[in-house]
Amino acid sequence: MAVSNSLIISPRELRSDLYSYSYQDNSKTPLVISLLSSLIDRTLTRNQRISRRASPACYSSCGGGKTHIFDCREIPDLTIQSYLERIFRYTKACPSVYVVAYVYIDRFCQINPGFKISLTNVHRLLVTTIMIASKYVEDLNYRNSYFAKVGGLETEELNRLELEFLFLMGFKLHVNVSVFESYCCHLEREVST
Repeated sequence: MAVSNSLIISPRELRSDLYSYSYQDNSKTPLVISLLSSLIDRTLTRNQRISRRASPACYSSCGGGKTHIFDCREIPDLTIQSYLERIFRYTKACPSVYVVAYVYIDRFCQINPGFKISLTNVHRLLVTTIMIASKYVEDLNYRNSYFAKVGGLETEELNRLELEFLFLMGFKLHVNVSVFESYCCHLEREVST
């Protein structure tokens, strides 16, 4: 899915939003949330198409062990956009946190090639990566119990997701400036399309 036609964003607006976001206007959601939602929606659509073409046995066996921890029994009713907006509304994580979370998701998928983002795992993956990115980027953070409540999970469950994610990533969380900039440029290109 592309960004809604009613939302026209210029690359300059996105860059301004990423680097100088002001929390004084409480009604304004950072632009990066809409872009991240759009990218993830497109990834979900592509993965669903691939899974329909592949034999179900092959696709489910390709997923690989430990990444199944992100799968849930019931698919949440919230859209990706609504879920990201909810996380922002209650945590006020800065826009750069969402870019870093995007980097983490991309790295996670590269390190675990059998893992495919799906409707059963995307919400848990998002709240986990946003929480970890927030801890890495920001000076002040909410407790895991608060992120769990915002994300609709039990605290123990989010703790397990965080720990498993960190081990699956080999604790490689550093995002240098050039990598951050390249992901920002990717989001800017996303705006242009």
